[in-house]
Amino acid sequence: MVPYKSLLEEALEAWRYTRQGVMDEIKNIPEKDFSFRPTSKNRSVAELAHHIIESGLLMSGELTRPDGDFQRQHYPKFLKEYAGHLPPTDSKKKSLALLKSTHREGEKKFREAGELLMLQYINRFDGLQGTRLAWMNHGISHEEYHRGQLALYARLLGHVPALTQLITGETEK
Repeated sequence: MVPYKSLLEEALEAWRYTRQGVMDEIKNIPEKDFSFRPTSKNRSVAELAHHIIESGLLMSGELTRPDGDFQRQHYPKFLKEYAGHLPPTDSKKKSLALLKSTHREGEKKFREAGELLMLQYINRFDGLQGTRLAWMNHGISHEEYHRGQLALYARLLGHVPALTQLITGETEK
């Protein structure tokens, strides 16, 4: 294994792994089930994909701003600022393309910002301070949380989650 050259590179690798896992779970769910939601109070598969895209844009945008501050406006305004140009889609193909392209854009922003900025403090959503790198890890965890939801949705639809298939070799029956 090649050792990481920086903490930022290690975090970016973790985000790449997580985003690819999200995409794998979405690929695993048939297009016909993209509007599935377990209850009326839950997001659909398509809405989860869009939420992950929005959140990734928010994370990479605010954490790489020299004046970044999660207290500077309310959460919905952040989403509008960073992802307001992306209309929701029910298309699996478009969602996967956006997951890929927005991750690529975000990774570029983090590399351009550099590790030194990522080690600086930022005001968090809860009003406390934390390093930008720690909050990048928070964003990665947020994607993993939704990856788990997508795996559960797959199970509810009668499919074997993508990660389970990868680990155990178990496939559709």
